[in-house]
Order: sequence, then C-alpha cells, then structure tokens
Amino acid sequence: MTVALFPGRFDPVTNGHVDIVVRAARLFDRVVVGVFDLETGPLFSTEERVALFAKATSHHSNVTVKSYSGLTVEFARKESAQVLVRGIRAVTGFEYEFDQALMNKRMAPELESMYLMSSLEHLFISGTRIREVARLGYDVTNLVPAHVAEALKKKF
Repeated sequence: MTVALFPGRFDPVTNGHVDIVVRAARLFDRVVVGVFDLETGPLFSTEERVALFAKATSHHSNVTVKSYSGLTVEFARKESAQVLVRGIRAVTGFEYEFDQALMNKRMAPELESMYLMSSLEHLFISGTRIREVARLGYDVTNLVPAHVAEALKKKF
C-alpha cells in the first residue's frame, strides 16, 4: 500500500488544495492531509482547519486529515508515508519546493517528493490571497469549498 502525505497550513483550505488531494487520491492507496499546527498567526485554529479540510474531502474514502507539529518528515514516518505530495503554482513556488525537497531528502532519504502542477483554474489561488480578499469583503465562494466560504464570512 502506497501512502502519500500532503502537508500544509491550509489556512484556509482552497479549491486548489482540494484539487491536489483529489488527484493524489487517484494515484495513491491512501492520502493523509497533514495540517500543520501553527502556534501563532493562523486565521483558523488547527482544529477548524482539520475540520474544514475533512469536510471538503469527506467523499474520498482513502483520504484522512490529521494535524501535526514538528518536522514533516517525522510525521510522514509516523503515518508510514512513502511520498510527500506538494502542489506547485508558479516558478517561485518551484524554487521554494526544490530547496525543501533537498532538505527533506537529507533528513529522510526513504521519502520521495512528488509535485502536482496546479490546475489552470487554480493557479492564482493561495490561502494568503484568499484571507486578504475575504477580509476586504470579496466573495470567495468560487475559490474555496462552500463551507469554507461560509466560515470565512463568519470570521470577518
């Protein structure tokens, strides 16, 4: 059984994140979404982010959502993941991901990193941008799952 880990902050989960997980779920036997436990600064608490992502992927039986803290590679080992899945939206994202992949390989040579290019309709979506425009009153309904748009409205 091949287990993949898709780690991130997911503050909030976007349609781009969901797209990456759905595509990974077709490729791997099991996908664990690892929601990093941010100690300071997130809009949504760790528990809220886990619940929002779990609801967004509830129709995929091979996807689970869990929180973690510490090193991503250690969480991957704990979950028996062989693959780290990441999404890439732009060239600047590639530079960051390339550097991170090298460090992950150094710390956990048994883990492979796999990158899925964002779908065209999601290239411009980021959690940071979603928080920014939602805070300013923009309707993000078409950029995030419906329940996430509702949660954002309640926050602001």
